[in-house]
Amino acid sequence: MGQSSWPSSRATGIEAATVLVIEDDPTLRSTLTYNLSKDGYRVLSAGDGETGLALARREAETLDLVLLDLMLPGINGFEVLRQIRADSTVPILILTARGEEQDRIDGLELGADDYVVKPFSLRELLARVRAGVRRRAVLAAQPPSVLFRGHLQIELESRRVLLRGEELHLRPKEYGLLCSLAMEPGKVFSRQALLDKVWGTDVIVDERTVDVHISWLRAKLGEGSLEDGFIRTMYGIGYRFVLPTVPDESADQHARAVNLQGASADTAAGQNGAPVRPSYWRKSAS
Repeated sequence: MGQSSWPSSRATGIEAATVLVIEDDPTLRSTLTYNLSKDGYRVLSAGDGETGLALARREAETLDLVLLDLMLPGINGFEVLRQIRADSTVPILILTARGEEQDRIDGLELGADDYVVKPFSLRELLARVRAGVRRRAVLAAQPPSVLFRGHLQIELESRRVLLRGEELHLRPKEYGLLCSLAMEPGKVFSRQALLDKVWGTDVIVDERTVDVHISWLRAKLGEGSLEDGFIRTMYGIGYRFVLPTVPDESADQHARAVNLQGASADTAAGQNGAPVRPSYWRKSAS
């Protein structure tokens, strides 16, 4: 029971944030999908926990917020929350029933970022969604504290480098070269560009100094061949960092995910083009 809804017009020209709605009540789900789409979001929807998890995994790279009802058939909302949080830092806004304080506490302790109590006003819900998406955007704009490149882990704040869990002891310039290359996999850096980034623009150093440090770095990374490993030579130009080839887990994930093809589609609007307001939807105070 999954569906994607895209706003018909995006006057701002900015890529719409993606919100996943996991709610078993079809009327409320349609109402949320309609209003979030109208507010400019790309909306994915699911009517049960299993479908919601499948969508969350499939859209992991683009998801900006999850709106999750705790009372779901099959896999309940707490388990959905636990599994999403185990793999992702995406903001999760939970929907709870009035008076269920323990549910709110349990949800927050499992990693939810915020909650809304039913019945709720549309204005309040949209404000909380906007706040969650905004926090996500701020975090995404910050540089990462750790780089994961296959079996290589670079901890930028502590300046530690681990290869298969074993710490490598690098010279400062070796570390600088590795970080510069690993930050932008696939990008070709000339020797002069690497000198400017690692040694600085105000220092006169022969370009072959880069080659010497790269050879030392490769030795510590255990790269015996110039055609293998993380750092590749671009003859006559410089160097680039290549992501290692690792087994693709996406096929396994898709095999485990539920088949969304035959799921019945949700409708974002009622028969007259407007959402049907559920009986427990509280009207906003004007």
